[in-house]
Amino acid sequence: MQQILQNLKTGTTEVVHVPSPCVAPGQLLIRTCASLISAGTERMLVEFGQANLLEKARSQPERVRQVLDKVRTDGLLPTLEAVRNKLDQPLSLGYCNAGVLLEIGSGVEGFAVGDRVASNGPHAEVVCVPHNLCAHIPDSVSDDDAAFTVPGAIALQGIRLLSPTLGERIVVSGLGLLGLLAVQILVANGCQVLGLDYSRERLALARQFGAQVIDLSTGEEPIAAGLAFSHGLGVDGVLITASTKSDAPVHQAAQMSRKRGRIVLVGVVGLNLQRVDFYEKELTFQLSCSYGPGRYDPAYEAQGHDYPVGFVRWTEQRNFEAVLQLMADGKLVVKPLISHRVPQAQAREAYRLLTDDSSALGILLTYPETAPDLRRSVVVTEKRATRPPQSTTPVVGIIGAGHFTTGVLLPALAKTSAQRKAIASAGGASAAIAARKFGFQEATSDYQSLLDDPEINTVFITTRHNVHARMVVEALQAGKHVFVEKPLALNREELAAIGQALTQPPGRHLTVGFNRRFAPLAVRMKGLLERRTQPLSLVYTVNAGAISADHWTQDPTVGGGRIIGEGCHFIDFLRYLVGHPITSVEARMMGEAPGLSVRDDKIMLLLSFTDGSLGAVHYLANGSKQFPKERLEVFSQGRVLALDNFRSLRGYGWPHLRRTRTWRQDKGHMAEVATFIERVAQGGAPLISWAELEEVTLATFAAVERTAGLPGEYRM
Repeated sequence: MQQILQNLKTGTTEVVHVPSPCVAPGQLLIRTCASLISAGTERMLVEFGQANLLEKARSQPERVRQVLDKVRTDGLLPTLEAVRNKLDQPLSLGYCNAGVLLEIGSGVEGFAVGDRVASNGPHAEVVCVPHNLCAHIPDSVSDDDAAFTVPGAIALQGIRLLSPTLGERIVVSGLGLLGLLAVQILVANGCQVLGLDYSRERLALARQFGAQVIDLSTGEEPIAAGLAFSHGLGVDGVLITASTKSDAPVHQAAQMSRKRGRIVLVGVVGLNLQRVDFYEKELTFQLSCSYGPGRYDPAYEAQGHDYPVGFVRWTEQRNFEAVLQLMADGKLVVKPLISHRVPQAQAREAYRLLTDDSSALGILLTYPETAPDLRRSVVVTEKRATRPPQSTTPVVGIIGAGHFTTGVLLPALAKTSAQRKAIASAGGASAAIAARKFGFQEATSDYQSLLDDPEINTVFITTRHNVHARMVVEALQAGKHVFVEKPLALNREELAAIGQALTQPPGRHLTVGFNRRFAPLAVRMKGLLERRTQPLSLVYTVNAGAISADHWTQDPTVGGGRIIGEGCHFIDFLRYLVGHPITSVEARMMGEAPGLSVRDDKIMLLLSFTDGSLGAVHYLANGSKQFPKERLEVFSQGRVLALDNFRSLRGYGWPHLRRTRTWRQDKGHMAEVATFIERVAQGGAPLISWAELEEVTLATFAAVERTAGLPGEYRM
């Protein structure tokens, strides 16, 4: 199928052939009939992509601060690589879609194949959307009109926050798509509306929809106009739907408002607010968040948990339904807003109109009426004319195509002798992008096709944590060598299933992405400690950084929490340096405090080893980004080794080591991937023994269970 992608690095918009997505539980698979280009959001994305690096930095000062923090801790070159990789990830454009249901995921009720639905799906021939982000299209509403549902819901949510009542006088500042939709909804609500804009064409449309208008291009004073419109009392509310860097719209809104008036920002404007504007009138100023309650809530959007209507009357889905009903009733008319119709295949022309044609308003993308291409695997590069791979030649399939995979693992894999066969991702688009960039032959949205492919003998699993164990078992049962990113499993049952699968058939390699073992400075530390005759004392401080409580990694069922999901790295590194099994784990997390919503990412672990060594891991998410992310101190027989962020190794009391500093941070990813591929090709012992993989994973479970309050010391 065809999908429109935007390259944020170059600003190039292109139509790309990608696999059709697979429908997942709670989702709907939709054949697109029409989609609308969002004039505001998508224009900003295109202009951002076309800007040079300096202009990009100036437009996002908060990102610049993050980059500077990363430079301090990781170094300049790794930071530049991370920024370039981030910008080099093409973005799926679009979120205003209307189409027909093709498939329904398990657990979805109230929809049937063949239903017409509006959704926030992208500009693609086939889209897969969570069911709470879809709404039925009434029979009397055309597909073209239904494509305006999402911007209509954005306007409606801003109006709901404004809380207008019958007869109130409301100003709409900015008459783009959102503004013109808002004018009609306000008029339908019984309000008197005044529209402000510089475009005569848009002012004419607003007047046609029942608003009074002010042409700002003539120099007419908006504040005086607002006061005149309200008979000198001040307007009851202002809805700002403009897009400008200027602070003027907010200042003007405050000046024309009555005492205790309301101002709601839906657009994007300058926000250098003047206190006096708001203080004397006790004005209310609020930003509106997208389509309504539920937006950016994973429980609502991804997991499909609706809010009870008695407590949240208007969710984003119910806002979609309200907009569609307004269209069906003839109170919201969108046909006059369609300025251009462009076939999806001519997307570049559509986005040229968006940036170059000032008259462009509603640019509607049209799609072929023929059945779409539903193939879930596509050829990206023609198969090279080479001899069939020998049984020992690593032929690789990748499951997962996220930022870490494309930014770290695939560049490392590209430097090995492995043949790159296929990449799978649930949506398909990211797999196609990665396959094209890194020279893979195929892209697919069905990971099972990789396991069924007899040519592929090696699988990398880089998906979300909750499917790692299942996919590892399936890959082992399919006879594949497996490299899985951490964690290996989220519970003891999953771990046991992997151990069982590893026994039959024998001879397959399984390793986990414990890359720190392979870092050059880590290998040197290991060598220096080999001849010790006494136990070690190790203190590992991890300045992990805060992650919001609703992030998927914090969810025990999806990410496993941060100790299982990431803490395994640090336990494994200590296990590697000590070289002896872990015998027990103790753990304490930070106590309860006001405003402390997450505690289990502020935890201290104490590991005991069979040789008497002790290792402490201080995993802390409440530190400064200016402090090194990782610092390890090893005390041994009157000597100390201090490793800082895998950039500096300093020895105290070591006769042949004072300080070694690398020119760039190296956490061992490149060496780890290269060594794994070499081991698959040449055979030999596992890269990391199953006993150690199991031991480290069990240690993370023990740490979490210990913090849950199990009495006494927890032993392995």
